[in-house]
Amino acid sequence: MKPDSSRSMDHIERAHLVEPGDASHVIHRYPAAPEFEGLLQRFWIPVWSVPPGQEAPQRVLQYPVALLVVSSGYARFYGVVSGLSETTLTGEGWAVGVMCAPAAGALVAGGPMSGYTDRFVDVADVLGAAGERLTARVRAAMVPDPRSPDAHGAAMAAFGDALRGYLPVDDEGRLVNEVVAFVEGDREVVRVAQVCDRFGLSERALQRLVHRRLGLTPKWLVQRRRLQEAAERLRGQPASMGEVAAVLGYADQAHFTRDFARVTGTTPGRFAARHAPGS
Repeated sequence: MKPDSSRSMDHIERAHLVEPGDASHVIHRYPAAPEFEGLLQRFWIPVWSVPPGQEAPQRVLQYPVALLVVSSGYARFYGVVSGLSETTLTGEGWAVGVMCAPAAGALVAGGPMSGYTDRFVDVADVLGAAGERLTARVRAAMVPDPRSPDAHGAAMAAFGDALRGYLPVDDEGRLVNEVVAFVEGDREVVRVAQVCDRFGLSERALQRLVHRRLGLTPKWLVQRRRLQEAAERLRGQPASMGEVAAVLGYADQAHFTRDFARVTGTTPGRFAARHAPGS
């Protein structure tokens, strides 16, 4: 089925720290089919064209999920990048990626995601022959015209066929999906204890769950959501840095500045100035 092109318009997400004026690429985005609820979230298909001799760095505060990405030159399964994920676009190219649900990484990897934090492997290393078939089908679909909705639909169908066998999601997987949704969806969540209380888990049990299924810690989940929200607010017309820090639940501006700079490599003030209207 051809994807609904009305849902594929590019937009700046809070996780993608797009540089102002970066016209190097267009990202088509599509939701995963309802049958994959709890396993897959959405597809993104960037198509880029960078002039010879130039580069277009892309920086992302990744969500706490595994990714599978196929391009003309590689096919990879990615664990979560704990810091800032950086990819540099050059020349002409495309990629087809699927953002998994939190539950999916360990199912696809066949074990704990802790071994994949800050690293990637070839898709065939986790999917075997199915990964090789997936890669071949996606490339066959995309090479003729990577901007075509029909190509996008065929590529996404290939991912669906490769991953459908991991359904239904297991009970622990559904729990980690709920944990992540709670942290990402409630801006009042600023402490791990709040997550423990919500799900009736001890801090140790929550740590084991998140480490096993995501390769990270509950504290990281909370901090990542706060930093993504910070980037979103700073790209608008923020109030003072102190007020932004307070809204995000930081005890003081200095703590917020340290956290933001440590992960993104720039201070909140510089980030806001670079993304200010008219800059």
